[in-house]
Amino acid sequence: MTEEITYTHHYIPMTRDELVDHLREALKDKRFHHVLRVEQTAIQLAQANGVDIEKASIAGLCHDYAKQRPDADFIAEIKKRGLNPDLLNYNNAIWHGVVGAELIKDELGIWDEDILNAVRHHTTGAAIMSPLEQVVYMADYIEPGRDFPEVVRAREITKHNLAAGVAYQTKQTLQYLIERNSPVYPKTLETYNAWVPAYQKEI
Repeated sequence: MTEEITYTHHYIPMTRDELVDHLREALKDKRFHHVLRVEQTAIQLAQANGVDIEKASIAGLCHDYAKQRPDADFIAEIKKRGLNPDLLNYNNAIWHGVVGAELIKDELGIWDEDILNAVRHHTTGAAIMSPLEQVVYMADYIEPGRDFPEVVRAREITKHNLAAGVAYQTKQTLQYLIERNSPVYPKTLETYNAWVPAYQKEI
């Protein structure tokens, strides 16, 4: 069942319906439906963990706002905004969160740092993550459309302990990157070091 939130806290200068319309224009159909599922999963996790459900809705919807932009757009933004030049060594997988948060400020008028950090860190994690950041990080990983061997276990862990879910996802992500000889973004290593040893008995 879809739960539609009425926005009342002015985290964003538009209604949920208006935000959904923006996302429908920004994303292809498959990605658009993914963000709707992430929103619903984020709301459920927020309710279970005492997190602001309005923020969870907005961050869940916006996490992939910039996902389907051309690489050239991200490169231009990194240079224009003076962001860490090391970002240029990575790709859309990192850019759509880290750089996408900057685009959300300009284009959607969202300035709440907790929401922006949830978008920034939804693929990389961070050594210190607010409850909202943890909610969106996990919602993106376990939403109902996901189908990979580890997702069942990820859902079980997250249901019982959100932070342990963060640790589990981070461990799986690092293993995935290593097995494919992919570069590891430094913040992902920071996330691993901060979360996995702390929750090793639960994952």
